[in-house]
Amino acid sequence: MKTTALLLDQKAVSLEPSKPFRYASGILSPIYCDNRILLTNPDSRKKITDSFVDIIKENDLQFDVICGVATAGIAWGALIAEKLGSKFIYVRSEKKDHGKQSAIEGKLENGQRVLVIEDLVSTGGSSIKAIENIREAGGIVNDCIAIFSYGMQKAKQSFLENKCNLITITNLTELLDYAVDSANISEKQKDIILEWIKEPATWGKTHGFE
Repeated sequence: MKTTALLLDQKAVSLEPSKPFRYASGILSPIYCDNRILLTNPDSRKKITDSFVDIIKENDLQFDVICGVATAGIAWGALIAEKLGSKFIYVRSEKKDHGKQSAIEGKLENGQRVLVIEDLVSTGGSSIKAIENIREAGGIVNDCIAIFSYGMQKAKQSFLENKCNLITITNLTELLDYAVDSANISEKQKDIILEWIKEPATWGKTHGFE
């Protein structure tokens, strides 16, 4: 089963252009993604982990330690590190306000190459913040891998400006193409969802939901 089919089958991604979801930020969206659902099912967990490993090998990504981004990327990072026999750490987007006030959990040595693992990239803000924290702690970050990306221009620009290569197992365009082919949504609904990617802040109002 392709990753796109897996995301829809396990309801890790839900598409509801006629009954949009409200995010914590207040904006309305025709799509909702929660890849943590994939961790519940052993078969899904294995397939996603194997897909991450395939990307690492196919792209010959070089690293000394794997780093999961808190919180959703931690489990995936740990699973990948276990499969590859690699060192593992995780990173918060914000530093702790107690103890050593570090954003890094685990041992990161100065100059180590860090492969960042994310579950979802939307605007890219939290990912970039995590990467900045790793670099500030002495790590070298050239690559970030995620299960899924919305493909927003803001995220693409942020990764480009911060000189980090983003690779995803799949993305919204691929998922929508599959959703149309499998009759989960219509071509018209696909176009409505793609409009959200261009103007997420105003999409709800434009379509009469606010």
